[in-house]
Amino acid sequence: MRLNLEVPGSALAVGAHPDDVEFGCGATLAKWAAQGCSVHHLVCTDGSKGSWDPAKDRAELVVERQVEQRAAAKALGATGECVFLGWVDGELESGLRQRWELTYWIRRLCPEVVLGHDPWKRWRLHPDHRHAGFLAVEGVVAARDPHFFPEQQLGHHRPRSVLLWEADEADHVEDVSGFVDAKLAALLEHRSQYRSTHRIDDPGDPVQVAAFRTRMEERLAEMGALAGVEQGEAFKHIDRV
Repeated sequence: MRLNLEVPGSALAVGAHPDDVEFGCGATLAKWAAQGCSVHHLVCTDGSKGSWDPAKDRAELVVERQVEQRAAAKALGATGECVFLGWVDGELESGLRQRWELTYWIRRLCPEVVLGHDPWKRWRLHPDHRHAGFLAVEGVVAARDPHFFPEQQLGHHRPRSVLLWEADEADHVEDVSGFVDAKLAALLEHRSQYRSTHRIDDPGDPVQVAAFRTRMEERLAEMGALAGVEQGEAFKHIDRV
């Protein structure tokens, strides 16, 4: 189990939906941002199905979730781009058109580290998470080689590392002790997700909010224990990029 990358100068986190990045690697991004890393977010879908309320206006939800995502990025200390590709929630595909877009943003932003969903996680239910993971790694491959999508007229770019969260076989931990508050603050900016993902029916109830915090802290403690640190976020590390 490896511990802590050298802090990158720039990082791009690729999530399927608003809030996925904060769940997967929010504390890591907050730690790096505090040390001068330019942190970028890329969200593949519009988040338009992210509500348990059947009467919710989906167009309004899309706007709300973009506002929430920008606020969450700010809570992490991120100073980079916040990119929304806008593919319909639940209908994401890892096709050539989508790969073209990931390649474009990797070449434009030139991240040293790309973070994303592990697309090979067993028994993953949500197809968007799987496709977003494939897009992250396939975009890295295309971005590094000059003969992919030359019409973009951008220089090819090779990140030095890929970190995949939710991995079945994690082999790397980032020590995020001291950055849990930033992760929690970012997650709590995703107010539209309180009832569903966060399991907070009443945001004014301190007991429910505290229970959410406890769940997050327990998970970070479990991942940190893999490398002997108090709190951590675990990944599959790909360094032969």
